[in-house]
Formats: sequence, structure tokens, C-alpha cells
Amino acid sequence: MRLEEAINQKQFKNEYHKGFLNIIYTSKWIESYQKDFFSKYDLTSQQYNVLRILRGQHPEAITVSYLKERMIDKMCDASRMVDRLKAKKLIKKQVNKLDRRAASVAINEDGLNLLKLIDKEIDNIESILKNLTEEEVSTLNKLLDKARG
Repeated sequence: MRLEEAINQKQFKNEYHKGFLNIIYTSKWIESYQKDFFSKYDLTSQQYNVLRILRGQHPEAITVSYLKERMIDKMCDASRMVDRLKAKKLIKKQVNKLDRRAASVAINEDGLNLLKLIDKEIDNIESILKNLTEEEVSTLNKLLDKARG
């Protein structure tokens, strides 16, 4: 669907304005799709991102500060996210005895098993780009990287 139809706006100040709004609108559209997808697993997309990062480090533990560096959503509270995942029994958290702020976290077997289950359906999220060819997605990736400088 064209942006004009989606937000019921006939014209824009210029193509940069339209492009800016189009990125925001599309981002929110994808977030909504992710929210619905991950709710089946009692997760948020940010929690999934944390589990995915921890799986990549498995069996090693990493600090919460390193985890935050790797996260897609830099605005979320990584410490709280870790506490929520610990409460769901998907990760292990060990607090440093010398510096309580320097906690280490690692994914546990329950977390790994949940990710295996999600992996079977993760293509459903990526299919959100199904209207684009692989070449178009490659171009999109290059353009978005370029836009971020």
C-alpha cells in the first residue's frame, strides 16, 4: 500500500519528507507485526533480540553492558530486560561480587529450546518483505545503511 493511502495524505512537502515519514510508518508497521508474532511466545521483540544475542555467545556469559551494545533497540533498559528473562527462566544471571553493576548473563536450556521453536517460524517475520525481490532487498539494505551515514 502506498504511503499516501495508508495515512490518507495527498501530497508531501518534498520527497525527503515523504521518505522520512515512509521509514517511520514502515518501522511502526513492522513493530506491530513483530508484536503479534512474538506474543505467541510471551516475548517482546527486544527480549527475542536479547535471547538471540545470548545464543550467539553460548556457552559463554556476557556482561549486561556488552549486551546493550549489541542490541538493536538502544533505548530499551537492558538490565530490566535481563531481569524479565530471568523471571521467565530463560537465562542465567550472575552478579559480580566486587561490582554489583557488572552482572553476567547467559542463555539456559529453556531459552535455547524456545529459540529452536521460534526458529521454525521466524521466516514468517522475514516474509514481511515478500513483495520485494532479493535484489531489491539488497538495494534497500544499502540505501538504509547509506541514510544512517
